[in-house]
Amino acid sequence: MAVAAPPRAQDRIGRLERIWEERPGLLGWLTTVDHKRIALLYFFATLVFFAAGGVEALLIRTQLAGPDQSVVSPGTYDELMTMHGVTMIFLFIIPITVGAFGNYLVPLMIGARDMAFPRLNALSFWLFLGSGIFMYTGLALGMAPNAGWFDYVPLALKPYDPGLNIDFYALGLIFNGISSTAAAINFIATIFKLRAPGMSLNRMPLFCFAMLAVSFALVFALPALTIDCVYLELQRKLGFHFFDVASGGDPLLWQHLFWIFGHPEVYIIVLPAFGIATSIIPTFARRRMVAFPLVAIAELLVAFIGFGVWAHHMFATGLATITLIFFAAASMMVVIPSTIQIYAWLMTVTTGRPQFRAPLMFIGGFILFFVIGGLSGIMFAAIPFNQATTDTYFVVAHFHFIIFGAAVFPLLGGMYYWFPKVTGRMYHERWAQASFWLTFLGTSLTFFPMHIVGLLGMTRRIYTYQAGLGWDAYNLSETVGAFILAAGLLIIFANLVVSAFRGAPAGPDPFYGGTLEWSIPSPPPEYNFAVIPKVSSPYPNWDRADREEDARRLEQGVLVLEQGHETPASTVLDGRLDEVLDMPSESPLPVALALCVALVFVALLTSHYAVAGIFGALAVLALGAWHWREPAEG
Repeated sequence: MAVAAPPRAQDRIGRLERIWEERPGLLGWLTTVDHKRIALLYFFATLVFFAAGGVEALLIRTQLAGPDQSVVSPGTYDELMTMHGVTMIFLFIIPITVGAFGNYLVPLMIGARDMAFPRLNALSFWLFLGSGIFMYTGLALGMAPNAGWFDYVPLALKPYDPGLNIDFYALGLIFNGISSTAAAINFIATIFKLRAPGMSLNRMPLFCFAMLAVSFALVFALPALTIDCVYLELQRKLGFHFFDVASGGDPLLWQHLFWIFGHPEVYIIVLPAFGIATSIIPTFARRRMVAFPLVAIAELLVAFIGFGVWAHHMFATGLATITLIFFAAASMMVVIPSTIQIYAWLMTVTTGRPQFRAPLMFIGGFILFFVIGGLSGIMFAAIPFNQATTDTYFVVAHFHFIIFGAAVFPLLGGMYYWFPKVTGRMYHERWAQASFWLTFLGTSLTFFPMHIVGLLGMTRRIYTYQAGLGWDAYNLSETVGAFILAAGLLIIFANLVVSAFRGAPAGPDPFYGGTLEWSIPSPPPEYNFAVIPKVSSPYPNWDRADREEDARRLEQGVLVLEQGHETPASTVLDGRLDEVLDMPSESPLPVALALCVALVFVALLTSHYAVAGIFGALAVLALGAWHWREPAEG
């Protein structure tokens, strides 16, 4: 229910519009600190990278469509395979879930007017964009990363890969990690401190619990990857011996550090999908989520247990048997909180009055793919099976059922679900449902046969294969499926683009959603809430009396906060009003600082260390200007 604006409240709303209004045009987008604008920047940037990763995938599948193909050269294939993985993990799924969906929705769901650190939020986007351009520059120059997205040593060391390919990888991921860490810290502070008064932790939307779990996982997982890449660059550039057995190093050190990040990263990718599912299901089931507290705890437990699972990627490396048993047990334990959520989702739908519109259909596809991927994941927890299928296409099938089926399908459903909120217009429902079935068919046909061909002995990272091995028909079906999947995705985006201009007006709440973003106009105003909303339950938009109270408070001027860039801060546990914060306004400093950091990495790539120091000093100066006293509000 939208907050009404009585005539006596119009002047307050007008003042809020003047205070929170940002510059129009390109300059406004370059200097913005509005979380909604930054989310849209993330969204469109990640879609460009998604398209690049998709083209890479189609080239890979075309190369493998039949035996003895020569569509691309072996070296190009290595670069395509590596850049596809790096792009989809670091430049698409994580930034679109955290940067786009999280940025846009978390402040709206908790009743805040912005993120806790708006300029840091802008900086995280520009750093992300810089890191993506940095790595794709390597592809444009014919020097893209080429040792797999996991970049195992010793193949990634200087003697075996003397060009700049691996340097683009290591420096690019360090660069990207700065962006992700900054974003994660911002989300933690925002969720803990900027919830509307009355929103205690037990009343916080489940999507926000998922984002909180993701943020903590990023903060604790990324340092391992960053240190790994630093060690690799020190060995490649300055002759250190972290991974050389002859000098006291160990190549398994790379795998341990990488997978200490790499397996929590799987849950970093999937947890936002859980959060999207817990937003869409109650809306279209027309009831509150079953076992709400258990689902919230399960989201946190998935992230926590995920840190004890990393070595199940290393069962074939010769680790001690007792070590393998511990990680096998942890791999089975992580199933428990995931299963709690699956039962809660299904019970919510079956005990409600479900409306099977496109967003809920994508969630249904997500649950099916997640169950299939989860079952094959349990199989990998069995040590003998894991050792027998390591580095086969069975692993590729499992991974893609989780990463694409379980992570991307909720994103596609979420695009349809929140499209009316972002644009103020409705998508075309029949085309949306058609796109679901095409995408579902393409995903199934692309990835399910990989289980079979993997059991037949086809290994990962293979460039070509001989005829007569029994793989031909499966690989052809996978390639056909990949193009069907691409067609389904193109229909989704065509539907959204056309609907953005020609769709029917949506109104503030076309689906009768339960969370606070549906209580304000579509698209949301720059200040988000004309009055800081009252919260009495986890589904505040269904509390009609509270929304009517908001309208009265707006007319009375209670918690309107129209004296400046202000948002309330609340206590961490109980959500009691703590203080009113002055928020920074738009600034060119985030993009300037990101540019300086980007030039530091370019100089490090080319071994111009003095130049890197100069740009590092400029970055420090930009940071100093950043923290200079804010000008008074006009």
